[in-house]
Amino acid sequence: MSDFATRLIAWQKVHGRHDLPWQTPANQTADPYAIWVSEIMLQQTQVTAVIGYYSKFMQRFPNISTLASATQDEVLQHWSGLGYYSRARNLHNAAQTIMDDYSGQFPQDFNTIQTLSGIGRSTAAAIASFAFNQVQTILDGNVKRVLARHFVVEGWPSAPKVEKELWLLAEQLLPKQGMVAYTQGLMDLGATLCTRSKPKCAACPLMNSCEAYKQQRVHALPTPKPRKAIPEKNTTMLIFLRGDEVMLEKRPATGIWGGLWSFPEIESGHDIATYAQNNFGISALAAKPLPMLSHAFTHFKLHIQPQPLQVLKQQTSAREAGQIWLNIEDAIGAAIPTPIRKILQSLLKS
Repeated sequence: MSDFATRLIAWQKVHGRHDLPWQTPANQTADPYAIWVSEIMLQQTQVTAVIGYYSKFMQRFPNISTLASATQDEVLQHWSGLGYYSRARNLHNAAQTIMDDYSGQFPQDFNTIQTLSGIGRSTAAAIASFAFNQVQTILDGNVKRVLARHFVVEGWPSAPKVEKELWLLAEQLLPKQGMVAYTQGLMDLGATLCTRSKPKCAACPLMNSCEAYKQQRVHALPTPKPRKAIPEKNTTMLIFLRGDEVMLEKRPATGIWGGLWSFPEIESGHDIATYAQNNFGISALAAKPLPMLSHAFTHFKLHIQPQPLQVLKQQTSAREAGQIWLNIEDAIGAAIPTPIRKILQSLLKS
């Protein structure tokens, strides 16, 4: 076993995280479903943000069968606010695949795990390590940072050439035993000590062998992603109000907020009254616009102008598939994106 792995395992057993809700207590068999759900939630999301969502999600969907038999709306509703909603859709699809193709049993074969929706190589490795004690290599963002610093790997870690180098390093360091502690230790080290800013090098079990520490380059590594200007987009959201009810529209299955409920959108320059009549059979009076709301996605920033509209008259046949009227409180609890919930909450207060 490498000295790197030996020190990391010893540190994790004493100083690592042992009380996360998805971790398996001593002398108990690991639940691959619980581990799988946690690993999907932890993709691009910090542990502190995940814990509350995870507990509620597992209460509603305690096993693969329950998740598979739920509607996508139900799954998205319990994911609402966590972001990156394709993860929830993939989780739901994979649960149905497991029920249909694997008799409801989470597959143990590493390559098979990677064929499930939303599971890549590193996520599959984490599941295989924690659930089945397999010797597999993880390489998430935290691990990339630890390895880039410890071995002074230059270049943005997600660039193909650099990522390949990091995979090779990670494979060379694997221990033949103690995989659960080792895998958890890598995650814990990156999340608690070898952090992006203000790393706690003095407490790190790998400090003496860390090349970035020796060269006083810890803050320079890993190499940041090349900066590009983030595009900005604008949209007007139409908030049709009918008494204490509001109209929501189901978004397409793909794209941002795929499958969630939201407000109808209109590009600038369109006449709102004409648009409402032609598209929804609604005659409406525009009220004072609500304050502009901005929401940052990974690749762009969206500026939302919420436009309330008081419904004066609606054609009896205006209700179409993909549209629903809910009172504001019920709408807040539906499967909606975070910015829509903020708008509805401001409406409720007013």
